[in-house]
Amino acid sequence: MSVPNVVVHRDADMLAKAVAARVITRLVDAQSAKGSASLVLTGGTVGIATLAEIAASPARDAVDWRNLDIWWGDERFLPSGDPDRNETGARKALLDHVDLDPARVHVMRGPDSGMTAEESADAYAEELRGAARHEDHGPAPSFDVLLLGMGPDSHVASLFPGMPALYDTRPAVAVHGSPKPPPTRISLTMPVIQGAREVWVVAAGADKAGAVRLALSDDSGPVQVPAAGARGRRRTLFLLDRASASKIPASLSRISSP
Repeated sequence: MSVPNVVVHRDADMLAKAVAARVITRLVDAQSAKGSASLVLTGGTVGIATLAEIAASPARDAVDWRNLDIWWGDERFLPSGDPDRNETGARKALLDHVDLDPARVHVMRGPDSGMTAEESADAYAEELRGAARHEDHGPAPSFDVLLLGMGPDSHVASLFPGMPALYDTRPAVAVHGSPKPPPTRISLTMPVIQGAREVWVVAAGADKAGAVRLALSDDSGPVQVPAAGARGRRRTLFLLDRASASKIPASLSRISSP
């Protein structure tokens, strides 16, 4: 796994703009190298703001949207179109504004599909397996960019501290009893996150500062601090605003402040 690099931006608005620019550049580079790219989306305030900034960017048309696979790191187990679903927010902010191939938008299905949460997670796991190639060396694609938000408790995707999903090695898992509503969710598991080429943890706000510090400390373990396990194979970025970075030790020399 890669060693995290930290980039600190002035505020949440600047953070969303900067992450959007990074996403566009990375997708264009990946498509130039191999013809297609893959992006895992996250929800949350900054995650959705980032997608809106991509939609508003004059550079967005540099991405070949028809040759992009869209996945989700997690989803609230709610009916299609529910405003609290990550998919709903992503479609409103970006996906409905670009020319995507619908077959390459990989949605985690909700209860209106007739599936239970376990069946939905199993179906997503099977979809991940089907998209994995020989060079991925695992039961899921090695995503070009996997975006993750982070909670004040250090959770990423729907992997909450101390919960059974953190021990699960299947590609996707149903999560019950989430401490953050709604209680039932679908999530990628840590092995899939760690199999991504690049993992970008995006966080803003002073309430995230303690979790950021723990996630970057050498002795943090992913069971109690899930964000400490959020590492990409080739690159890991913690993309922060100044408030969320306020408790990072001064000895951490990998910080820049655009």
